[in-house]
Amino acid sequence: MEILVGALLIALVVIIYAWYVVLIRRRNRALEALSSIDVQLRKRHDLLPNILKLAQRFMTHERDLLSKVVELRNEARQPYDPGSSDAVHRHLAAEGGLQAGLRQLFALAENYPELRSSQAVLEAQQSFAMVEGHISAARRFYNSAVTELNNAVQIFPGSFIAKQVGVQPLPFFEIEDEAVRQPIDANEFLGAR
Repeated sequence: MEILVGALLIALVVIIYAWYVVLIRRRNRALEALSSIDVQLRKRHDLLPNILKLAQRFMTHERDLLSKVVELRNEARQPYDPGSSDAVHRHLAAEGGLQAGLRQLFALAENYPELRSSQAVLEAQQSFAMVEGHISAARRFYNSAVTELNNAVQIFPGSFIAKQVGVQPLPFFEIEDEAVRQPIDANEFLGAR
């Protein structure tokens, strides 16, 4: 009888340890994915000064928007604790705000023919589009890793073990801008009214 109880205790310890290892591996994978996003976001941040300098030369009436984009960039570049779910959420929200500001900047740039035809601006937009594609891919990888982590943290016995070792679910990297989710009116772009 003692051997059976001892074997059950050993089996229970092995199962708990195995779940612990799964949780830590999934958390580390999600943090690795978040780091990949940060690398791509840093590339975007590095492109911004050049884009803004080019835009300033042509967009004399859009100083408020240019200032807003600089402010959003500075907010998004603030250091954060990747181990804190709240800090990650604030960081991703700041990046979403910057993305919305940049989208607005590029939309307004369409109103300036000399800006649209500038070779430097076209190259900057191409570089920016490439970086945005990399960010999108990194976001998909991160969200996949977060799904696995959150499932492991929220389903028993992982929920119990996660609470004991301090592993928290992480937020998804979502685009919250309502304007992005609105349907596009093709007539607006085709000039038909």
